Amino acid sequence: MKVLATRRYPGPALDELQDVEVGLLEPRADVEAVIVANEPVDPDAFPSLRLVANFGVGYDRVGVERLRQRSVAVTNTPGALDAATADLAWALILAARRRIVEGDRLVRAGEWTWSWADGFLAEELTGSTLGIVGLGRIGSAVARRAEGFELRVLSVRSRDGEEAFDELLAESDIVTIHAPLTPETSRLIDARRLGLMRDGAVLVNTARGEIVDEDALVAELVSGRISAGLDVFAYEPGVPEQLLPLPNVVLTPHLGTATRGTREAMTRLVVDNIRACERGEPLVTPVRL
Repeated sequence: MKVLATRRYPGPALDELQDVEVGLLEPRADVEAVIVANEPVDPDAFPSLRLVANFGVGYDRVGVERLRQRSVAVTNTPGALDAATADLAWALILAARRRIVEGDRLVRAGEWTWSWADGFLAEELTGSTLGIVGLGRIGSAVARRAEGFELRVLSVRSRDGEEAFDELLAESDIVTIHAPLTPETSRLIDARRLGLMRDGAVLVNTARGEIVDEDALVAELVSGRISAGLDVFAYEPGVPEQLLPLPNVVLTPHLGTATRGTREAMTRLVVDNIRACERGEPLVTPVRL
């Protein structure tokens, strides 16, 4: 199969493909498979296209429905990134809850002038209530890690009713989002729901920025009523400028899957799906709607 990849994906697995080219998603009559990182694919540009292999678990920007109409299969990389994303969620929870980044900035700026016994207090993590929005693979991995911190864990899935979401937000000290972006979850956490969160609560998002009403979230964070650890944003790589000076927000550049082992495992799944397609075998991780 002639394969077009939008970048050089990490790890040795890509070298197993016999005919792969790195380039832009420009019209090509010979391309039978494309590798993308949740990027839109126009099937009209690739009349011979048989497979879109998505590097990542989220495929909300790929255009699955239109590809399906053209009999183009889509795969993704579930499972390979669960641990890394769950670990990053916990890094953000700890950083935001214990004011770690804020403390680091003070030390680097030479502004630490007090005794360890004075001031700069944060909130306890052990014994807190953790609310998980989306209890799939990644959300479940986050929940397992919560046991070591002796947390009370609440969870809701995207299909649960409005009352369940509202109760979770009102009862949680930390809310972490792990739902996929769909029409149903777009702006799921809106201004009203953000208003239900406890004063001093932490919101962590390692899923998709569009799941939260970003303007409403910015307003809450600017007010200082809640804190946040954010790895994803609605208009990446753009980040709302109002967030940059805030001490109550930890910002990371979409690092959820950014470990060497995880990214190489994702490439491995991408290549396994392409090779299965070449051989006419069942795809390893097909996207099923």
